[in-house]
Amino acid sequence: MNKKNKILISACLLGNKVRFDGKDNLIDNDLIHRLNRQGRLVSVCPEIEGGLPIPRPPAEIQDKFPLRITGINGEDVTPQFLAGAERAIEIAERENCCCALLKSRSPSCGNLEVYDGNFTGTIKAGSGATADELMRNGLPVYNERQLDQFIEFIELLDSSEPELGLRAS
Repeated sequence: MNKKNKILISACLLGNKVRFDGKDNLIDNDLIHRLNRQGRLVSVCPEIEGGLPIPRPPAEIQDKFPLRITGINGEDVTPQFLAGAERAIEIAERENCCCALLKSRSPSCGNLEVYDGNFTGTIKAGSGATADELMRNGLPVYNERQLDQFIEFIELLDSSEPELGLRAS
């Protein structure tokens, strides 16, 4: 088995109720179910890993350089987000993850866009603390809105290892 066949995935995408509001973002997808049955998914919630509770006030990135993330209540939660990002890196390395499938728009997990810091639901280009760290460490990061690209990546990876193929159950 390839050393790098596991996938880091946001816990909320697997149905774990770890979001700031105590809810999940379950992806009901055959591929995700198959990968989970194969034991290839490594669940992580960087915000929980960083010490934040459930529920918690929503948080958004206020500044990127230096990074500053605050809750809607004004509390600076940057240290928890950075600690969670570091913990996610440790888990990905320990588990030999080949890539990550993370929650879009999250101040931790968003890989292409995040909320603009005003708590109005406005989106801007950017990435969250954990996605940034994973990408800086060379791990491809996808979000649930990029399932087609994610599937292509996994199929390419698995094409060299037929026993891991997505078509297998």
